[in-house]
Amino acid sequence: MPVLTVDAGRTDAGRRAAASHTAAAATRTMTRQALFTQAGITATRSVGELLEAAALLHAQPLPAGTRVAIVTNAGGAGVLAADACAEAGLTLPALGARLVGELHALLPEGAGLGNPMDATAAVTEEQLGACVDRLVGHGDVDAVLVALVPTAVAAATGDDLVRALTGAPGRRARPVVVVRLEQEAAVSLLPAADGGTLPSYAEPQAAARALAHAARRAAWLARPVGTVPRLDGIDTERAHEIAEAHLAAAPGGGWLDPRACAALLDCYGIPQIPWAWAEDEDDAVRAARRLRGPDGRIVMKAHWPGLVHKTEEHAVHLDLQGDSQVRAAFRDFETRFGDVLTGVIVQPLAVRGTELFAGVVQDEVFGPLVLFGLGGTATEVLADHAARLAPLTDHDVHDLITSPRCAPLLFGSRSSRPADLPGLERLLLRLSRMAGDLPQLVEADFNPVLATPGAVTVLDARVRLLPRRAQDPYLRRLR
Repeated sequence: MPVLTVDAGRTDAGRRAAASHTAAAATRTMTRQALFTQAGITATRSVGELLEAAALLHAQPLPAGTRVAIVTNAGGAGVLAADACAEAGLTLPALGARLVGELHALLPEGAGLGNPMDATAAVTEEQLGACVDRLVGHGDVDAVLVALVPTAVAAATGDDLVRALTGAPGRRARPVVVVRLEQEAAVSLLPAADGGTLPSYAEPQAAARALAHAARRAAWLARPVGTVPRLDGIDTERAHEIAEAHLAAAPGGGWLDPRACAALLDCYGIPQIPWAWAEDEDDAVRAARRLRGPDGRIVMKAHWPGLVHKTEEHAVHLDLQGDSQVRAAFRDFETRFGDVLTGVIVQPLAVRGTELFAGVVQDEVFGPLVLFGLGGTATEVLADHAARLAPLTDHDVHDLITSPRCAPLLFGSRSSRPADLPGLERLLLRLSRMAGDLPQLVEADFNPVLATPGAVTVLDARVRLLPRRAQDPYLRRLR
């Protein structure tokens, strides 16, 4: 049974400033949309749009895809319908030569046989009915949209043309919707000869939105049920020990220090760039000598409890070469941050790659929400993220990777090789598992995650814990 909802409350101007990139990205809208997508719920933006979709789902079969053929008795109406379909994510396929030849024999002289198809004002009831029936029976079309306009020179009245659609014997195998621009009601159901109904819309945008919702539902129903893959190398017991030790020392919760955070990621096999902790200048130099890569360049990051956005605090030094630059960077941190500084993280400078973002937040209603998208310093500005509720299945992980606008960067181009997509999938699955194992984990923020053709590596990670009890991850509560 289709379930439809109005996704209200999409804006939240009063939402407090979030601490981490993950919390900033995990809006209430994104959380609801993740649930709606995974549960196959048709989410609309208004009551009117809900009624439009409900009329189509009630009256017509589901389309097998997004390919729509448009038929009209006026060229302008066809252009409006074509724009509406494109904006709704539907496609208008070119009609094959054989089909065009058959339609040419059915329609009046001078008819435009493209898509949209202009049957002209001279079309008769019989001709329009035959044309629509032929399109419905063609394998390259998933739905037919008929846009009708009353004209002074029409060979048939508007009622005649509608009768051509509603009077067809037997239920059609593919959905047919009609747009009547003179119709007063936004959507209505016209009685058909077979005892069913035909949805009729006052605007082509309404018809296109309804067809798009129906196509998405059909795709969801046809999709195999995903599975949660088994993961090796997981040390859940050790992860609980780390969480409990942190909360014993800080009963109110808070952000893990770098060493505890790295240990927690190790429990789930999440790949991290090599790093070292240093609390004085000499330790930093020794760590830099040990971690220098082929080019000898080093990154140093300041740390103190509660620090989240290092870039905003100017707490990062990049491209350090030689002992003197490492010492100078450490002294700069000491001078600017004083006693608040507890130590520094020393890492080799990472190779070039695509900077991504992965994170998780525990929603009190819906459980763990995993986010993925474009990373780096612009992650909140561009807001190019996708989200799914944990536990993630193999299909959910695929959706997370392919949904953001930055996804083409990962699949390679003429000048670059594809990123390590299996490595990305493993990272997201292990992040999902960590969130499911630890109800105390309220935020995890991996930014950036570096994706190259050979590896996926977390360059910076933050994890926040709070004292919480485990809940059923499959229970989605409204209150």
